[in-house]
Amino acid sequence: MKWHKLGKIFDPTAHTLPNGCEQFAQSPQTLVFDDFVRIYFSTRARDNNGKFLSHIAFVDFAPNLQDILRVSEQTVIPLGELGCFDEHGIFPMNVLRHDGKVYGYTCGWNRRVSVSVDTAIGLAVSDDDGLTFQRLGKGPVLSASAHEPCLVGDGFVKVINGIFHMWYIFGTGWKCYAPDAAPDRTYKIGHAISHNGIDWQKEEAKQIIPDKLGIAESQALPTVIGIAGCYHMFFCYRESFDFRNNTSRGYRIGHAWSDDLKHWERDDENPQLITNDGDWDSAMQCYPHVFEFQGKVYLLYNGNEFGRYGFGLAVLEQ
Repeated sequence: MKWHKLGKIFDPTAHTLPNGCEQFAQSPQTLVFDDFVRIYFSTRARDNNGKFLSHIAFVDFAPNLQDILRVSEQTVIPLGELGCFDEHGIFPMNVLRHDGKVYGYTCGWNRRVSVSVDTAIGLAVSDDDGLTFQRLGKGPVLSASAHEPCLVGDGFVKVINGIFHMWYIFGTGWKCYAPDAAPDRTYKIGHAISHNGIDWQKEEAKQIIPDKLGIAESQALPTVIGIAGCYHMFFCYRESFDFRNNTSRGYRIGHAWSDDLKHWERDDENPQLITNDGDWDSAMQCYPHVFEFQGKVYLLYNGNEFGRYGFGLAVLEQ
């Protein structure tokens, strides 16, 4: 695989975003139309206490994936109600077309006391081509369980031969790595299946992608695509602590492939997105999303500071 970088294509600070959001365009996820591509992303505002709230917005791109046609003027789904799993934000939201509707699998998060956050996966449905979404219910469709005790999220859903497949992350636990440090989390990529997109059966606590950095490797945001008769998963991975300011321990993009959706061979040589010092993605590459449009395969991803200043694009050279 050889990828050609097309540069950063969206900077949230250059646009007026809904809900008073000013920065961050994290985890870009596509809904493809015939003549344009809608890219959903998670952006941030602050509440009355100065803490972040994550909202979902979108930007529509012309077929050249460079010219912006429209930026949403309102969030596409409100945050959850008091005490619900998505009370404090949605990050990310993965969308797909099904049965004449658009399904949106949300990663809702809520603040905790002893640790910073917990997450679960919800489902919302759109009847207006993805302009707005309505929750299926107030609770999640996939969440913590006996052997996955925390941090279930980052769901990516694909229908293959009539079966819904979801690749997601699950937390293995929290740990304080220094006496005066806040707890940090570790999570791995898992898999679940469904016959209706609502009721899911997990491969309980089964880590499907092997670690490269050791047991303290955190893996996030899987995305899967079929290329040349094989399935390819892209994701991001990092050390579980000292990753925010130490670029050698921060997020980078990983890759694995499978010919049966059961056994995955890790191959981080693909993609290799070369950077130069000072580039928008030189210190970090994270939150990948792969999609097809007009006969080409593209990779969206965030750069430095977890996508504070937007996302960029690469194209697979055939």
